[in-house]
Amino acid sequence: QVQLVESGGGVVQPGGSLRLSCVVSGSIFRINTMGWYRQAPGKQRELVADITSGNSTNYADSVKGRFTISRDNAKNTVYLQMNSLKPEDTGVYSCMVTYYLGMQYWGQGTQVTVSS
Repeated sequence: QVQLVESGGGVVQPGGSLRLSCVVSGSIFRINTMGWYRQAPGKQRELVADITSGNSTNYADSVKGRFTISRDNAKNTVYLQMNSLKPEDTGVYSCMVTYYLGMQYWGQGTQVTVSS
């Protein structure tokens, strides 16, 4: 059974930084794309950033220049380094993986709160 476990969320002041991690376990198949999504209160879930197996990255306009996504294929782990955090970055951050065979799996999410 595939499991995605996120960590690294928390409460931070505006301008601060957090690093999220998502470890994927339970499958022998190769992962294609790994990504981070977020859902703010009262809003729809949105893509924050994703990264392909070839390390091509894609970012939401709102986080470009502040967030960096990376992955460690040997550890089946995807990271999201978040700098210069703003109150509007507050939300539940979830990771999602897509396998080459087409399956998609989601993590449970980790709360990020940016507040003074």
